[in-house]
Amino acid sequence: MCLALLACDTHPRYRLILAANRDEQYRRPSKVAGFWQDDPQILAGRDLEQGGTWLGVTLKGRFAFLTNYRQPGAERPDAKSRGILVSDFLRGSEAPEAYLARIRREDADYN
Repeated sequence: MCLALLACDTHPRYRLILAANRDEQYRRPSKVAGFWQDDPQILAGRDLEQGGTWLGVTLKGRFAFLTNYRQPGAERPDAKSRGILVSDFLRGSEAPEAYLARIRREDADYN
């Protein structure tokens, strides 16, 4: 089960606490959180096979994460990784609502 925790204004020192785990696709190599060499504004872990991430934040204050949505037996080898959704949002400048509206039209392209 993927899990995400978001806490706002609950700690005296930290205004925002965001944490998430990566608990699927263990066979894929991944890299711990750090600034990406090919996009130094992004701080995130990285799926080294597909290039996406499950949780990230940028120096400009954008952040995104995803949790599991599984359909056993429905994974397609030709489909895009869902982690690309997170990294594309972090790299972009669209408002969250506009990004979500656009990807709703492309949802069949992703596992």
